[in-house]
Amino acid sequence: MPVRRTVFFLALLIAAGCSRSAPAAADAGAQQLHFPALTGRVVDQAGLLPPAQVGAVAAISADIERRTKAQYVVVTLKSLEGDTIEDYGVRLGRTWGIGRKGVNDGLLLIVAPAERKVRIEVGYGLERRITDPYAKKVIDQTIVPAFKRGDFADGIREGSLALERRLLSRQSDAEIYQEDHRS
Repeated sequence: MPVRRTVFFLALLIAAGCSRSAPAAADAGAQQLHFPALTGRVVDQAGLLPPAQVGAVAAISADIERRTKAQYVVVTLKSLEGDTIEDYGVRLGRTWGIGRKGVNDGLLLIVAPAERKVRIEVGYGLERRITDPYAKKVIDQTIVPAFKRGDFADGIREGSLALERRLLSRQSDAEIYQEDHRS
């Protein structure tokens, strides 16, 4: 998988509210986390996905990159190691360097089943396509309902397809903003 090791700036999408927050100014004082190795488009550390589903989600990721140049990675975690999913996601994105330098078009779907947390991290270059309200909608209406049924694979696949549809949408950024910010 041709994942470029570049700077990835993240907008924090809090699963519960998807509000923006600035990342900590310095990670030096933060606890040392042990991130999984970036081994491909899908890093299933928690073992939630059967091989066929890993392949299906990896194909969605490859299609996104082929058609938009944006990079999409799904990661499932055994543990957040006591960190919040927001902070973990920011630090993971920086460590892995998903997205193109100067474009910041990386996208991460993070699933931490032990802590019952899901998060979509969006590089600044994709914020107009994957807005906070849209990310919240995908989590609340697509991913979480499947997880509640015990179907992690379907939630991850369907959430990935929803993100792909939005990235490939012919809607203008203004139309997306209007759609996502209706009361």
